[in-house]
Amino acid sequence: MKKTALVVVLGSLIAAFFLLDLHHVLTLDGIKASLGEFQDWRAASPLLAAGAFFSVYVFVTALSLPGAAIMTLVGGALFGLFWGTVVISFASSIGALLAFLASRYLLQDTVQSRFGDRLKALNAGMEKDGAFYLFTLRLVPIFPFFIINLLMGLTPIRARTFYWVSQVGMLAGTLVYVNAGTQLAQLQSLSGILSPGLIFSFVLLGVFPLVARKVTAIIQGRRVYAKWQKPARFDRNLVVIGAGAGGLVASLIAATVKAKVTLVEAHKMGGDCLNYGCVPSKALIRSAKLAHQQRHADKYGLQPVTPVIPFRKVMERIHDVIAEIEPHDSVERYTGLGVDVLQGYAKIIDPWTVEVALNSGGTRRLTTRSIVIAAGARPFVPPLPGMEEVGYVTSDTLWDAFAQLDSAPARLVVLGGGPIGCELAQSFARLGSQVTQIEMLPRIMIREDEDVSTLARASLERDGVRVLTGHKALRCERDGDTKVIVVEHAGQELRVAFDQMICAVGRVARLEGYGLEELGIETGRTVISNDYLQTLYPNIFVAGDVAGPFQFTHVAAHQAWYAAVNALFGHLKKFKADYRVIPWATFIEPEVARVGLNEQEAREQGIPHEVTRYGIDDLDRAIADSAACGFVKILTVPGKDRILGVTIVGEHAGDLLAEFVLAMKHGLGLSKIRGTIHTYPTWAEANKYAAGEWKRGHAPHTILALREGYHSWRRGA
Repeated sequence: MKKTALVVVLGSLIAAFFLLDLHHVLTLDGIKASLGEFQDWRAASPLLAAGAFFSVYVFVTALSLPGAAIMTLVGGALFGLFWGTVVISFASSIGALLAFLASRYLLQDTVQSRFGDRLKALNAGMEKDGAFYLFTLRLVPIFPFFIINLLMGLTPIRARTFYWVSQVGMLAGTLVYVNAGTQLAQLQSLSGILSPGLIFSFVLLGVFPLVARKVTAIIQGRRVYAKWQKPARFDRNLVVIGAGAGGLVASLIAATVKAKVTLVEAHKMGGDCLNYGCVPSKALIRSAKLAHQQRHADKYGLQPVTPVIPFRKVMERIHDVIAEIEPHDSVERYTGLGVDVLQGYAKIIDPWTVEVALNSGGTRRLTTRSIVIAAGARPFVPPLPGMEEVGYVTSDTLWDAFAQLDSAPARLVVLGGGPIGCELAQSFARLGSQVTQIEMLPRIMIREDEDVSTLARASLERDGVRVLTGHKALRCERDGDTKVIVVEHAGQELRVAFDQMICAVGRVARLEGYGLEELGIETGRTVISNDYLQTLYPNIFVAGDVAGPFQFTHVAAHQAWYAAVNALFGHLKKFKADYRVIPWATFIEPEVARVGLNEQEAREQGIPHEVTRYGIDDLDRAIADSAACGFVKILTVPGKDRILGVTIVGEHAGDLLAEFVLAMKHGLGLSKIRGTIHTYPTWAEANKYAAGEWKRGHAPHTILALREGYHSWRRGA
């Protein structure tokens, strides 16, 4: 009943405010019309005027009514800089406290009981650092203050803390606005608009948020670094941990701008992509594709043959490809480019010190202004009972393990239905293995649209892969000399015998052993970082798989630019990492490539969209290549040609996608692609024809009808 009564009272006061037309009084025009009367009243009864102004300000702020900013300017005009600041500072803080208490009394219990589970992290953060968060919001008014008052009432922050932080945090902003009010009150004519005092006041209004952000950053930095002793000088401008795609790019950028940079790598230069991922897998896919083409040579008018596959030679070629590319990422090359390369294990001792346990023995300690962590990821191995006993390989270890085999594994199990699992399953099936692919989810390539998953599954099954979706792996065991994995589907157990098993269920960031725990740097699935790729410590950055959210080589290189530039020049200007246009591809046959949204993501996020689809079976070059399979699917803003996302399934899909990536990056619509000449006959024409399909679907029928009538008239019909 008490809450109901309070709601009625507050509602009545707010209604009266608008019904009595008081909101028009608290506008710039309304204040200017009454300013002379206010000044006369203040001159006659200064204490009464101050008390009345104070009370009205508290009333407006407590009820979250519009007009507080105007009243702050008026306070400067009526009472001057000093007394205006005193009156408004206390009135605004008391009014904010009343709004805070009303919100807490009326809403906190309801909100916490309904959304308590989702608010656990927020509540914990507010209990630990609530005063600092509130101070930051008060100092840098990202949101209107009345919203902050109401939302803070829903959190566990103490009322006493809320009041004193508001009192201190709003003081600087109050000074700026009150000062502007004092200058506005002195205007005698239009020429006064250009007076130095007024210009200075408006400069303060514009500069204040920038200065406030800088002050906040300094305060936060001092707080974070408080327990560490900063070196007086530094050995390096930048130390980069990890020589995969992210680390190589970051160190190269630093060397290019003549910074002193050290790159630390514990294992192989080039990281996962060169040694275990992109390069060897694509070399494997190429050999497997040629074997497939030999079997199906009749598609090209040739006599099909059963390929002879010397598997050891296939694996040797893969290692030869790695060796040929290796010099691009070698110690010698990067040393020649000006990068100091150390081979060993790096650990961050404090925010400016990295200790390297050298592979050759001994340790080295380096002090550095900034650090970039680009340690990459490793395969995730699920805790499946019996897995260690039967043995397995991962996408990292199979290249050395299988190099000793004379033929592809006779019976191969691939755990995982994501991109890596699909690529390996299809390739080994084409090289002669009897492959069973096991996926717990209802379909493979779950991040793609259902029609893409269906087409991918059909392609794998045509190559002989036994695809088991909706099958959960339970355990591994031995049946005599036979290795078996037991899976469950629809309540029934199924036993699958195998000779080799590849675990390809995903990858997890390498987060252990770098000193993150000792420094208190927060991690989840990745290192927690901000939009600038900064961790808890503003001079420690992340890039690549340890940063997330994408585990792609090209994204690691993309992030490395931001991390390196912000690390070296962030004190002058920082750049937010841009993830608006991220492409990726899965290199099964037909390839699957995507950028931006697909249909299922657009539906889940409630984003309005239109779908345009062009079948590649209509493309002349695809027909000539006997590869007329797949489609180009484009999502656009309804009624417009602005691209939201593209999915391409077909030969060379990864290459075809680049045109759409460019278009999305630079805001080019489908009309631009349609109006671009594409060489005939090429696969790239699919993009142009897809854009043409969109145009046909948005043809101006009224105008076309008028044109038809015009041409009929011209014929004399």
